[in-house]
Amino acid sequence: MRPFSRPAPETIPECPASAGIGGRTPPPRRKAALWRRRAASLLVLAMLLPAAQEMNGLTVPVAHAALPDLPSDSPFAGPSGLSFNAPAFDRIRDGDYAPAIEAAMRRHDSEIAAIAGNPEAPTFDNTIAALERAGQDLAEITLIFENMVAANTNDQLDQVNAREAPRLQSHFDKIRSNRTLFARVRALFQNRNRLSLDPRQKFLLENIYRDFVRAGADLPAAKQAELMRINSRITTLSTAYRNRLLAASNKAAVVVGDRALLDGLTEAEITAAAEAAKERGLTGKYLLPLINTTQQPLLASLKNRALRQRIMKASESRGNTPGPNDLRDMVATLAKLRAERARLSGFSSLAALKLDGQMAKTPDAARHLLTAIVPAATSMARHEANEIQQVIDGEDGGFQVTAADWSHYAAKVQKAKYDVDDRVTRQYFELDHVLRDGVFFAANKLYGITVKERKDLPVYQPDVRVFEITDADGSPLALFYADYFARPNKSGGAWCNALNRPSGLMGGKPVIVNVANLARPAQGEPALLSYDDVVTLFHEFGHALHHMMSVQYYPSQNGFNVPTDLVEFPSQFNEHWALDPSVLANYARHYETGKPMPQDLVEKLKQARNYGTGYATTEIVAAALLDLEWHSLPAHAPKQKADRFERDTLRKYGIALKEVPPRYRTTYFQHIWAGGYEGNYYSYLWGEIVDDDAYEWFMEHGGLTRENGQRLRDMMLAPGYSADPMELYRAFRGRDPGIEALRRERGLEG
Repeated sequence: MRPFSRPAPETIPECPASAGIGGRTPPPRRKAALWRRRAASLLVLAMLLPAAQEMNGLTVPVAHAALPDLPSDSPFAGPSGLSFNAPAFDRIRDGDYAPAIEAAMRRHDSEIAAIAGNPEAPTFDNTIAALERAGQDLAEITLIFENMVAANTNDQLDQVNAREAPRLQSHFDKIRSNRTLFARVRALFQNRNRLSLDPRQKFLLENIYRDFVRAGADLPAAKQAELMRINSRITTLSTAYRNRLLAASNKAAVVVGDRALLDGLTEAEITAAAEAAKERGLTGKYLLPLINTTQQPLLASLKNRALRQRIMKASESRGNTPGPNDLRDMVATLAKLRAERARLSGFSSLAALKLDGQMAKTPDAARHLLTAIVPAATSMARHEANEIQQVIDGEDGGFQVTAADWSHYAAKVQKAKYDVDDRVTRQYFELDHVLRDGVFFAANKLYGITVKERKDLPVYQPDVRVFEITDADGSPLALFYADYFARPNKSGGAWCNALNRPSGLMGGKPVIVNVANLARPAQGEPALLSYDDVVTLFHEFGHALHHMMSVQYYPSQNGFNVPTDLVEFPSQFNEHWALDPSVLANYARHYETGKPMPQDLVEKLKQARNYGTGYATTEIVAAALLDLEWHSLPAHAPKQKADRFERDTLRKYGIALKEVPPRYRTTYFQHIWAGGYEGNYYSYLWGEIVDDDAYEWFMEHGGLTRENGQRLRDMMLAPGYSADPMELYRAFRGRDPGIEALRRERGLEG
């Protein structure tokens, strides 16, 4: 399944790729320390706004007929009966998923057969709208399942995933290759200018036709069969990749026997490490799990250099050494298969296929964005390395800085420059305060929404919390689940998933989940967050806001379906409010005394956020170039050696800094091998261009106000994918987005 931040932008139902954006971490952007023709345009907007307003009437949950062949007591046999038709997690058992998925595929087959075999001439309603109505049960069951596989998996769920993912791929391949169905779509497409369609209907028709063609609907039968075989292999390999990477990451967790080696960690962190070890049967030891990125947060605090080097080596070697968890050949095979798939679809590479229809349009445009940033980013990274080396030399360290040392000594440089200590700032970032008085507070100021926790609805794991979101007019807007703490059976990173498929056509309200991997506090201790954790909460709730505010009449046009290089815009834009003075003052309060963060510390935090741009920008650009290079390979290229390919790519683009490894090395780059971001990882930077540009508009027009929030909601969030996003942005901003705001935010000017 595809447990990543949003569904793929294709409008034809796509089989969810097995695995996740697991490192689904949208690189949280601590501004410099971490990644991250008006008249015509307004006419387009004016035509779209009625569609967005039409959604205000969505107040009833979707009611489905019982699925065929399912026992009446199956939790998927009909509506849950819960508020918002929320998943009945208290009744769902691991064994319920496979029968429900199979039954939903059978119903979907019959729905597709009825559309394709309709004896009446094709119309928009009996073909395109009918396609939108079809598969509702299958979509909602798989959405729930894919989040379980990512957030709370076990052996049984992994086995179901491995079995069902190829079947789902085959199921959707059959739909895409249905010549009778495609003939109806093509007839409508060819006559689209004579059908009296409104703009969103025409846009939907054009996208569905494009996606049929890209999926090989007009290929000869033999080539269609070849494409289906390739798709099946890709799906199977992606599922195996996710499972093997999870195993590799768990095995790579660093076990420490001597408490003294943990010098630098807080008592709460040491206790958490002891509890993690105990859970694995290592009582008396300490376990330091790895997050999905190359850099590891604990490296900033740990004083023992040998332990830091062990952790970095463990991080970089995931899937990169001989043995049962070696992923090098698997990813090279995936790259080769994807290139062959692109060739059959009429594209020179998988990247060319993926960027067709994106804002960037072509791999060359994305590559130009990335390479334009390389000189300034690497120059700043070298400057930062020199500053760090001066500290090491001043302490008579006797060694050259490496990636394992960077965070530890960068923290010292940062503290010397700005006197900011993460252990001090954490005391002002208690999870519940950040969530209620920060994330929810900012959303209220922008959009007028209110949030109330609900404890009457079942959850899939005891850590999960549920909130009801109410719109400014008092009407119910969405149901929001929050699952924030790390678990051994949870994929790395942070993400936002839909748990249902609301629309004007089918009814329903959004049910959404945010998932993260925050360090679990020791029993009875408060959950104190780093500033980067705070930004992650704002980021993921930005995705949730987009989804809950963009329910369209046709479900394929909901907000998560926008092009990949725009999907991060709402989330990255929402990060800006973490340091807005009125928001920060409301949530940054000492967890014991309730006193606000002192103003001098606030100012230091704001200044410190601009430290580390060189490292942060270099690591994410390196990862994005790796992705683009892997997926720009043509079908005739030989199968690559992963280590050599990675090394040659980084050297080719002048970004092979030994002290600054890519944010993800090839083998544990789950975003691109099992997370839906293949050929598209550049989109985080592209989305940042748009979000920084939009934020500057806000600052030019009064900042955090209801009026500005409503404008953004109406013009950028609510339309979803019912129109060309670039046209929507031009209407909002009055021009195309420019890179200047990003340069200023990242301190890359001059």
